[in-house]
Amino acid sequence: MENLATTKVSKIVAQNYQTAKVFTAYGIDFCCNGAIPLADACREKKVDVQQVIDQVKDMLKTTDTVDFNALSLPSLIKHIVNVHHKYVADTLPVLEAHLTKLAVVHGQRHPELNKIKGLFHETAGALTAHMKKEEFILFPYINAMCSATENKYPLAEPHFGHINNPISMMEHEHSTEGDRFGEIAALSNNYTSPADGCQTYSVAFAVLDEFEKDLHKHIHLENNILFPKAKKIFRQLNHPQQILAT
Repeated sequence: MENLATTKVSKIVAQNYQTAKVFTAYGIDFCCNGAIPLADACREKKVDVQQVIDQVKDMLKTTDTVDFNALSLPSLIKHIVNVHHKYVADTLPVLEAHLTKLAVVHGQRHPELNKIKGLFHETAGALTAHMKKEEFILFPYINAMCSATENKYPLAEPHFGHINNPISMMEHEHSTEGDRFGEIAALSNNYTSPADGCQTYSVAFAVLDEFEKDLHKHIHLENNILFPKAKKIFRQLNHPQQILAT
Protein backbone atom coordinates (compact mmCIF):
# COMPACT_ATOMS: atom_id res chain seq x y z
CA MET A 1 0.00 0.00 0.00
CA GLU A 2 1.12 3.58 -0.61
CA ASN A 3 2.32 5.88 2.19
CA LEU A 4 0.04 4.99 5.11
CA ALA A 5 0.19 8.47 6.62
CA THR A 6 -1.45 9.97 3.53
CA THR A 7 -3.84 7.06 2.91
CA LYS A 8 -7.47 7.49 3.94
CA VAL A 9 -8.41 5.53 7.04
CA SER A 10 -11.41 3.99 5.28
CA LYS A 11 -9.18 2.71 2.46
CA ILE A 12 -6.79 1.05 4.91
CA VAL A 13 -9.66 -0.77 6.61
CA ALA A 14 -11.18 -1.72 3.25
CA GLN A 15 -7.94 -3.52 2.39
CA ASN A 16 -7.91 -5.48 5.66
CA TYR A 17 -10.57 -5.18 8.34
CA GLN A 18 -8.13 -6.40 11.01
CA THR A 19 -6.70 -2.86 11.02
CA ALA A 20 -10.02 -1.65 12.47
CA LYS A 21 -8.84 -3.03 15.83
CA VAL A 22 -5.99 -0.52 15.85
CA PHE A 23 -8.22 2.42 14.95
CA THR A 24 -10.85 1.40 17.50
CA ALA A 25 -8.19 1.29 20.23
CA TYR A 26 -7.24 4.90 19.46
CA GLY A 27 -10.82 6.11 18.96
CA ILE A 28 -10.20 6.80 15.26
CA ASP A 29 -13.40 6.69 13.18
CA PHE A 30 -13.00 4.40 10.16
CA CYS A 31 -16.63 4.18 9.03
CA CYS A 32 -18.70 7.39 9.04
CA ASN A 33 -15.80 9.85 9.03
CA GLY A 34 -13.03 7.65 7.70
CA ALA A 35 -12.46 9.51 4.43
CA ILE A 36 -9.49 11.48 5.80
CA PRO A 37 -5.74 10.68 5.70
CA LEU A 38 -4.41 8.67 8.63
CA ALA A 39 -2.05 11.48 9.62
CA ASP A 40 -4.97 13.91 9.95
CA ALA A 41 -7.00 11.38 11.96
CA CYS A 42 -4.07 10.87 14.35
CA ARG A 43 -3.61 14.61 14.69
CA GLU A 44 -7.29 15.02 15.62
CA LYS A 45 -6.96 12.34 18.32
CA LYS A 46 -3.56 13.64 19.48
CA VAL A 47 -1.85 10.28 19.00
CA ASP A 48 1.56 9.50 17.50
CA VAL A 49 1.03 8.72 13.82
CA GLN A 50 4.17 6.55 13.57
CA GLN A 51 3.02 4.43 16.50
CA VAL A 52 -0.32 3.87 14.80
CA ILE A 53 1.35 3.14 11.45
CA ASP A 54 3.60 0.50 13.03
CA GLN A 55 0.58 -1.26 14.55
CA VAL A 56 -1.37 -1.00 11.28
CA LYS A 57 1.55 -2.58 9.39
CA ASP A 58 1.53 -5.49 11.82
CA MET A 59 -2.19 -5.98 11.20
CA LEU A 60 -1.74 -5.78 7.43
CA LYS A 61 0.53 -8.82 7.66
CA THR A 62 -2.39 -10.88 8.92
CA THR A 63 -5.09 -12.24 6.64
CA ASP A 64 -8.68 -11.22 7.29
CA THR A 65 -11.07 -14.16 7.59
CA VAL A 66 -13.09 -12.77 4.68
CA ASP A 67 -11.78 -10.53 1.90
CA PHE A 68 -14.86 -8.35 1.65
CA ASN A 69 -13.30 -6.32 -1.15
CA ALA A 70 -13.15 -9.47 -3.31
CA LEU A 71 -16.78 -10.46 -2.78
CA SER A 72 -19.32 -9.88 -5.53
CA LEU A 73 -21.82 -7.18 -4.56
CA PRO A 74 -24.70 -9.70 -4.27
CA SER A 75 -22.53 -11.80 -1.92
CA LEU A 76 -21.57 -8.74 0.10
CA ILE A 77 -25.22 -7.68 0.37
CA LYS A 78 -26.16 -11.19 1.50
CA HIS A 79 -23.49 -11.01 4.19
CA ILE A 80 -24.64 -7.58 5.38
CA VAL A 81 -28.27 -8.70 5.63
CA ASN A 82 -27.68 -12.15 7.11
CA VAL A 83 -25.02 -11.08 9.59
CA HIS A 84 -25.32 -7.40 10.46
CA HIS A 85 -28.99 -6.68 9.81
CA LYS A 86 -29.91 -9.88 11.64
CA TYR A 87 -27.68 -8.92 14.57
CA VAL A 88 -29.33 -5.52 14.83
CA ALA A 89 -32.86 -6.97 14.62
CA ASP A 90 -32.09 -9.63 17.22
CA THR A 91 -30.27 -7.31 19.64
CA LEU A 92 -32.48 -4.20 19.60
CA PRO A 93 -35.31 -5.65 21.77
CA VAL A 94 -32.85 -7.21 24.21
CA LEU A 95 -30.99 -3.95 24.74
CA GLU A 96 -34.17 -1.91 25.01
CA ALA A 97 -35.43 -4.25 27.74
CA HIS A 98 -32.12 -4.07 29.64
CA LEU A 99 -31.91 -0.27 29.40
CA THR A 100 -35.55 0.17 30.49
CA LYS A 101 -34.90 -1.99 33.56
CA LEU A 102 -31.72 -0.07 34.40
CA ALA A 103 -33.47 3.29 34.10
CA VAL A 104 -36.23 2.14 36.47
CA VAL A 105 -33.91 0.59 39.07
CA HIS A 106 -30.87 2.89 38.89
CA GLY A 107 -32.16 5.99 37.11
CA GLN A 108 -32.51 8.10 40.25
CA ARG A 109 -28.86 7.60 41.24
CA HIS A 110 -27.63 7.60 37.64
CA PRO A 111 -29.82 10.00 35.63
CA GLU A 112 -27.61 9.48 32.58
CA LEU A 113 -29.32 6.11 32.16
CA ASN A 114 -32.55 7.85 31.15
CA LYS A 115 -30.66 9.76 28.45
CA ILE A 116 -28.96 6.57 27.25
CA LYS A 117 -32.30 4.75 27.13
CA GLY A 118 -33.84 7.61 25.13
CA LEU A 119 -30.96 7.79 22.68
CA PHE A 120 -30.98 4.05 22.11
CA HIS A 121 -34.75 4.08 21.59
CA GLU A 122 -34.17 6.63 18.81
CA THR A 123 -31.48 4.37 17.35
CA ALA A 124 -33.84 1.36 17.43
CA GLY A 125 -36.51 3.15 15.44
CA ALA A 126 -34.09 4.75 13.00
CA LEU A 127 -32.11 1.57 12.28
CA THR A 128 -35.26 -0.50 11.81
CA ALA A 129 -36.54 1.93 9.16
CA HIS A 130 -33.05 2.28 7.67
CA MET A 131 -32.59 -1.45 7.14
CA LYS A 132 -36.01 -1.77 5.51
CA LYS A 133 -35.10 0.95 3.00
CA GLU A 134 -31.92 -0.91 2.18
CA GLU A 135 -33.49 -4.37 1.96
CA PHE A 136 -36.56 -3.33 -0.06
CA ILE A 137 -35.23 -0.48 -2.23
CA LEU A 138 -31.47 0.02 -2.50
CA PHE A 139 -30.11 -3.53 -2.21
CA PRO A 140 -32.56 -5.05 -4.73
CA TYR A 141 -31.59 -2.35 -7.24
CA ILE A 142 -27.87 -3.01 -6.73
CA ASN A 143 -28.51 -6.71 -7.29
CA ALA A 144 -30.49 -5.86 -10.44
CA MET A 145 -27.61 -3.70 -11.73
CA CYS A 146 -25.17 -6.58 -11.19
CA SER A 147 -27.47 -8.96 -13.06
CA ALA A 148 -27.94 -6.50 -15.93
CA THR A 149 -24.17 -6.01 -16.17
CA GLU A 150 -23.43 -9.73 -16.11
CA ASN A 151 -26.14 -10.66 -18.62
CA LYS A 152 -25.76 -7.53 -20.75
CA TYR A 153 -29.36 -6.33 -20.78
CA PRO A 154 -30.72 -2.79 -20.27
CA LEU A 155 -32.08 -1.80 -16.87
CA ALA A 156 -34.99 0.58 -16.39
CA GLU A 157 -34.24 3.82 -14.56
CA PRO A 158 -35.09 3.49 -10.86
CA HIS A 159 -37.87 5.57 -9.34
CA PHE A 160 -35.29 7.35 -7.16
CA GLY A 161 -33.38 8.63 -10.20
CA HIS A 162 -29.61 8.55 -9.69
CA ILE A 163 -28.23 5.96 -7.30
CA ASN A 164 -26.42 8.75 -5.44
CA ASN A 165 -29.80 9.80 -4.02
CA PRO A 166 -30.54 6.74 -1.83
CA ILE A 167 -26.85 6.19 -1.09
CA SER A 168 -26.46 9.77 0.18
CA MET A 169 -29.48 9.23 2.40
CA MET A 170 -28.07 5.98 3.78
CA GLU A 171 -24.68 7.61 4.44
CA HIS A 172 -26.35 10.52 6.24
CA GLU A 173 -28.30 8.09 8.41
CA HIS A 174 -25.10 6.16 9.14
CA SER A 175 -23.47 9.39 10.28
CA THR A 176 -26.43 10.18 12.51
CA GLU A 177 -26.16 6.81 14.24
CA GLY A 178 -22.40 7.20 14.61
CA ASP A 179 -22.93 10.55 16.34
CA ARG A 180 -25.68 9.13 18.54
CA PHE A 181 -23.47 6.27 19.69
CA GLY A 182 -20.74 8.79 20.40
CA GLU A 183 -23.14 10.40 22.88
CA ILE A 184 -24.05 7.03 24.40
CA ALA A 185 -20.38 6.10 24.81
CA ALA A 186 -19.65 9.42 26.53
CA LEU A 187 -22.67 9.14 28.87
CA SER A 188 -21.72 5.57 29.81
CA ASN A 189 -18.03 6.36 30.40
CA ASN A 190 -17.22 4.13 27.44
CA TYR A 191 -19.56 1.39 28.65
CA THR A 192 -18.03 1.16 32.12
CA SER A 193 -20.41 -0.09 34.80
CA PRO A 194 -20.23 2.00 38.03
CA ALA A 195 -19.17 0.53 41.36
CA ASP A 196 -22.81 0.15 42.46
CA GLY A 197 -23.89 -1.41 39.14
CA CYS A 198 -25.69 -4.74 39.20
CA GLN A 199 -25.15 -7.65 36.82
CA THR A 200 -27.77 -6.28 34.42
CA TYR A 201 -25.82 -3.01 34.37
CA SER A 202 -22.61 -4.82 33.33
CA VAL A 203 -24.39 -6.99 30.76
CA ALA A 204 -26.28 -4.08 29.21
CA PHE A 205 -23.14 -1.97 28.84
CA ALA A 206 -21.16 -4.91 27.44
CA VAL A 207 -23.85 -5.53 24.81
CA LEU A 208 -24.02 -1.81 24.00
CA ASP A 209 -20.26 -1.86 23.43
CA GLU A 210 -20.58 -4.94 21.21
CA PHE A 211 -23.48 -3.32 19.33
CA GLU A 212 -21.42 -0.23 18.55
CA LYS A 213 -18.47 -2.31 17.30
CA ASP A 214 -20.76 -4.35 15.04
CA LEU A 215 -22.36 -1.13 13.77
CA HIS A 216 -18.94 0.24 12.85
CA LYS A 217 -18.15 -2.83 10.76
CA HIS A 218 -21.65 -2.79 9.26
CA ILE A 219 -21.31 0.85 8.21
CA HIS A 220 -17.77 0.32 6.94
CA LEU A 221 -18.85 -2.48 4.59
CA GLU A 222 -21.55 -0.26 3.10
CA ASN A 223 -19.87 3.16 3.04
CA ASN A 224 -16.40 2.06 2.00
CA ILE A 225 -16.96 -1.04 -0.15
CA LEU A 226 -20.57 -1.58 -1.27
CA PHE A 227 -21.62 1.98 -2.09
CA PRO A 228 -18.53 3.07 -4.11
CA LYS A 229 -18.72 -0.10 -6.22
CA ALA A 230 -22.48 0.32 -6.73
CA LYS A 231 -21.91 3.88 -7.95
CA LYS A 232 -19.33 2.63 -10.43
CA ILE A 233 -21.69 -0.02 -11.83
CA PHE A 234 -24.44 2.62 -12.14
CA ARG A 235 -22.08 4.77 -14.22
CA GLN A 236 -21.12 1.77 -16.36
CA LEU A 237 -24.78 1.11 -17.14
CA ASN A 238 -25.76 4.71 -17.76
CA HIS A 239 -22.61 6.62 -18.72
CA PRO A 240 -19.95 4.08 -19.76
CA GLN A 241 -17.81 6.77 -21.32
CA GLN A 242 -17.25 8.32 -17.87
CA ILE A 243 -15.57 5.17 -16.53
CA LEU A 244 -12.39 5.96 -18.41
CA ALA A 245 -12.03 9.13 -16.36
CA THR A 246 -12.47 7.41 -12.97
